[in-house]
Amino acid sequence: MLAKNGIVVVDSQFPEQSQHLIDELKKRGDYPIELLINTHHHGDHSAGNISFKGIAKRVLAHENSKKNQQRVAEMQKTEDKQLYPADTFGSVWSEKDSNEKITLYYHGAAHTDGDAVIHFSHSNIAHMGDLVFNRIHPYVDRSAGANIKSWVDVLDKTLKKFDRKTTYVFGHAAQGYEVTGTNEDVKAFRDYLEQVYTFVQGEVKKGISQEDLLKIKMLPFETQWKGDGLERPLKAAYEELTMYK
Repeated sequence: MLAKNGIVVVDSQFPEQSQHLIDELKKRGDYPIELLINTHHHGDHSAGNISFKGIAKRVLAHENSKKNQQRVAEMQKTEDKQLYPADTFGSVWSEKDSNEKITLYYHGAAHTDGDAVIHFSHSNIAHMGDLVFNRIHPYVDRSAGANIKSWVDVLDKTLKKFDRKTTYVFGHAAQGYEVTGTNEDVKAFRDYLEQVYTFVQGEVKKGISQEDLLKIKMLPFETQWKGDGLERPLKAAYEELTMYK
């Protein structure tokens, strides 16, 4: 977002992409980068933070996102390649400048346990990060506290927070689909997650093993979520339902 007081950036992607973004922003004028927001800690959303070192005045994320970023960096021994958020929030963070109000919401565990929704009130745009995978099977990071059942609730809370005119920005989309959409797209993904969870719950009650569950290549209900990657939500739901470690 380009405002009178400076630029607000949501997610930095990887270093190569972030440097390209910085170069493009410089072409628009000598505007300071006031704020860099991470929707969550995954590398395709935060690894490029390091490119903003000494450039972005502030880096902001949910408190769990920062913890996850630090944990993963320590595990991978990439601490020297990180720029961690200096500012964090718990449930709600809000700030207003001359022409826009930015509010960050945290509604609970979902794709990770640190996913933020960023709403630009005047523009009525909600950046969802990876809280929505548009028609592509999602990655569910249980190592970072992900929870499918809670994810459904998070999307419900988000839909109640905004209106039918809100434009949503998604972290990922299948080929042929957009990374922006409406509340109908958010509802569709919520329904998909709920159906996956209910299906796996039924299979667990029948005594299915995780190995046999992951052999399933097509969901037994009508859905636009098709193609590769089905094992990701199936495995996560199974582990969640059985407390499998």
